Amino acid sequence: MAVNIKEKLEKEIQQFEHELTIELPAELKRAVALGDLSENAEYHMAKQRQEFVNARLGQLRKRLAELSLVNLANIPHDRAAYGSIVLLHDLDKGEDVEYRLVTSEEADVAKGRISTSSPIGRGLLGKRPGDEVRIQTPSGAKLFEVKQLKTIYDRDAEGDPSL
Repeated sequence: MAVNIKEKLEKEIQQFEHELTIELPAELKRAVALGDLSENAEYHMAKQRQEFVNARLGQLRKRLAELSLVNLANIPHDRAAYGSIVLLHDLDKGEDVEYRLVTSEEADVAKGRISTSSPIGRGLLGKRPGDEVRIQTPSGAKLFEVKQLKTIYDRDAEGDPSL
């Protein structure tokens, strides 16, 4: 798993924790000092922000825990999985397309970075060169042939710094 994803999540968690424990209590204290809480917009906005931050912190902590459970030793050496670069031939259009299988945090379709949890990513998991795969997309079913596969191990052996 790319370490920078975990670091990014940890940094975001720290920022929200700081906001929740330092900034928001100060905002609430200032708002309370303004008087009547029933008509105090500052107080209500700070409370809504506090609820949002608490919810977001829960989501981030859960995702960080999920990422911590990923065992790179379980990633196959000969089939498409996290970190693989897969060259596909679109059998309908006759064109080649390349995708890198990444986590949802790393996904960027414009750069060919497809999440392993997306329809295309899920369809490619476990595939080998020569395999055909039919993937249901919003624009309809697409048929691809896996032409080439470069796993995370192949990329590591080549010194690919983008792992």
